Amino acid sequence: MQAKINPSILSADFVNLESELERISNADAVHVDVMDGHFVPNLTIGLPVVTRIAEVSPIPLDIHLMIEDADRWAPKYAELGVASVTFHYETALNPIQVAKNIGVSGAKPAMAIKPATSVQQIADIVESLDMVLVMTVEPGFGGQSFMEEQLEKVSYLRRYFPELDIQVDGGISKETIAKAASAGANVFVAGSAVYGSENPALEVELLRKLASVAL
Repeated sequence: MQAKINPSILSADFVNLESELERISNADAVHVDVMDGHFVPNLTIGLPVVTRIAEVSPIPLDIHLMIEDADRWAPKYAELGVASVTFHYETALNPIQVAKNIGVSGAKPAMAIKPATSVQQIADIVESLDMVLVMTVEPGFGGQSFMEEQLEKVSYLRRYFPELDIQVDGGISKETIAKAASAGANVFVAGSAVYGSENPALEVELLRKLASVAL
């Protein structure tokens, strides 16, 4: 299984997003965090800005919706021609239907779970998904410390769903990525580790190599 690095623009310079995207053009996708200030305390960007990012990005978009009312909004983001749309289990009234609607709209359906959510709660939904995102920090802000205990969820998913893409997001760096890959993750979101380095493209390559070896 191939290791994929999806840098988060949450740590990028929002005033110069187009040039910031060019700095990670060797990544597998760009992770775009959409926060509404309700489901999580932070507020970032919405549909109009993501629409423009999709138009100029040299790599596919991996959308992470940390917003309420996923049933309504997730398909609208999928219609932008992005690669994947991740909604939170905790915000969806009908997760299986949301996943179907994302797929119909042209994107890969994915679902995220917060640290307090048990992975067993979503076992019946996973077959409807292309990817599950295990949060390794509390969603809402970048730069938090990696919660290693969340890797038990990754191992569970890899054991029972061997073909599933498993993404981890939060505290991913040179020091933690091998642990996540060894547990079974194959898609890695890194924000401050990439954009906090002098050469983001080089950091992407290094993270991919570390993850590939561990996988």
